[in-house]
Amino acid sequence: MNTAINQLIQYGLQNELIHEDDIAYVANRLLDLFGLTEFEYEKGNGECVALVPVLETMLAKAIEQGKIENTTTEKDLFDTRIMDILTPRPHEVVRTFEAYEQEDAQKATDWYYALSVNTNYIRMDRIQKNIEFTTPSRYAPMRITINLSKPEKDPKEIAKAKQVASTNYPKCLLCKENVGFAGNASHPARQNHRVIPLDLKNGRYDLQYSPYVYYNEHCIVFNEQHVPMKIDRETFENLFAFVRRFPHYMAGSNTDIPIVGGSILSHDHYQGGRAHFPIEDAKSFANVTIDGCQGELLVWPLSTIRLHDTDPDKLVNASVHVLEAWKRYEDLARDIVPYTGSERHNAITPIVRFRNGRYEVDLVLRNNRTSAQYPDGIFHPHPEHHHIKKENIGLIEVMGLAILPGRLKDELAEIERVLRKETTLENARGIEHHKPWVRELLTKPWKDDVHEALRQEVGHKFVQVLENAGVFKMDADGQAGMLQFIEFVQEN
Repeated sequence: MNTAINQLIQYGLQNELIHEDDIAYVANRLLDLFGLTEFEYEKGNGECVALVPVLETMLAKAIEQGKIENTTTEKDLFDTRIMDILTPRPHEVVRTFEAYEQEDAQKATDWYYALSVNTNYIRMDRIQKNIEFTTPSRYAPMRITINLSKPEKDPKEIAKAKQVASTNYPKCLLCKENVGFAGNASHPARQNHRVIPLDLKNGRYDLQYSPYVYYNEHCIVFNEQHVPMKIDRETFENLFAFVRRFPHYMAGSNTDIPIVGGSILSHDHYQGGRAHFPIEDAKSFANVTIDGCQGELLVWPLSTIRLHDTDPDKLVNASVHVLEAWKRYEDLARDIVPYTGSERHNAITPIVRFRNGRYEVDLVLRNNRTSAQYPDGIFHPHPEHHHIKKENIGLIEVMGLAILPGRLKDELAEIERVLRKETTLENARGIEHHKPWVRELLTKPWKDDVHEALRQEVGHKFVQVLENAGVFKMDADGQAGMLQFIEFVQEN
C-alpha cells in the first residue's frame, strides 16, 4: 500500500489535481481511510502513472480489510471516496474555470473536461469499451454505439439497492446536492463531482459533464431548482445564451412530455457538447422563411425545420412561433392529433449551434400519442424493432447517434454464430427476442465479413426506428404534409 499511495500522489501531481504542498495531507487522508499507521514518501521517477491499476490495488486492500464487498457497486462507492481526496474543492474548481474563461471559453471547457476525466468522475476506462461504428443511410451516415460503460448490477446488488431506505435527498441524479454525495447501493457516489454555475437568460443553471459521455464532451446544463422540464420561450433563450457563451458547443433539449422525451422529465435540463452529429449533414427538400429567418426542411427521418440567422433573438421568436403553432396543429390523415382532452401530444426537440458565422436551430416535430395498434407510441420505435431498441428516442438519437443497450454485444455474437452456420437458430442461446429478425437475415447471402455485415443490419434497424418516430414520413406524402404545416405557421 505504501507504493500505491505514492503512485496516487504522483498521479495527482502529474495531472495538477494537487500541489506539492498537499502531499502530506493526501497521504494522511489515505492512511486514515485504510486504517494504516505508517507511510514513507517516495519521489516519483517521472513516468506517467496509470490510475486504474492503482485504484485496483487499493480496492483489493479494502476488500481484504473487510471494508467493502467484492461487487461493482461497493467498489465504485469506495474508489470515489479515494478520488475525493485528490479532487479540488468546489469553489476552487469554479474559480479556476472562470479564470480560464476570461482568456477563452474553449480553454475553460478543455480544463474542466480534463479535470472530470482525471478525477475519474468520467470513467474513461469503461467508456472506451463501448462499441462504435457508422452505418450509411439515405439521410446521412448514422453513428451507432452499443453502450457498455454503465456497469450491470448482479442480483445481489439489485436486492441490496431495494433495501436502501428511500429519501428525498438528493431529489434526483441531476440536483446540485449530488456534489460530494457519498452515494449508496441505489445512488452513485459523487464525491468527485464538481459543477460550474452559469447565469443563463432565465435563471441560474449549472454545467457538468455526463459521467457516461455518450459523445465528445457530452455535458448537461441543469436548473439549480428541481423543477420539471419545459419547452417554451425561456428554453430557447437559455439555449442560445449557452451557445453564445460557449460557441464551440451545441446545446439541445429533450421534449417536455413522456414517450418522446428523455428519462428525467422531473428536472429541467439541457444537453450539449463538442461533437459533430449526423443531422448536421442532412440535405433539404425545401427552403422556408419564418419570421424573417431563412431555413430549410431537412431530408431526415424525424421531421425537422432548420432555421439560421446572425441574430439569435430573431431565431428565438421564430422558434416560439413554430412551437406554439405545432402545439395545436392537427393532421388526421397522418395521425397527428394535438390533444386528447387536456393531454398535449405535440412537442418539439430543439437543437442550437453556432456554425459558419451564424446561429442555427433545428426544430424537430414530435408527437407522443398512442393507439391500440401502437400502445407504446404511434411515433415511437415499433414492436418489430424492440429487440434492438425499445426505449424513448431522445435528443441524442434524434441527431443520428444511436445509444443501444449493452446486452447486444453478446446477443450479436450469438447471432453471428447462427449466420456462420456454427450453430442453429433453434440451439442458439439468449436471442429468443431476435428470432424473427434472424430468420429474415438467414434469407440473405452471407459471404462477406459477417461481423461487419451484421453491424450494418443493426444500423439499418436504427434508421427504421428513427423513421417510426417521424411525424411526417420522408416520402412525397409526408413532405407535402410538412409543407402544409409550414403554411399553417406562416398564416397564424
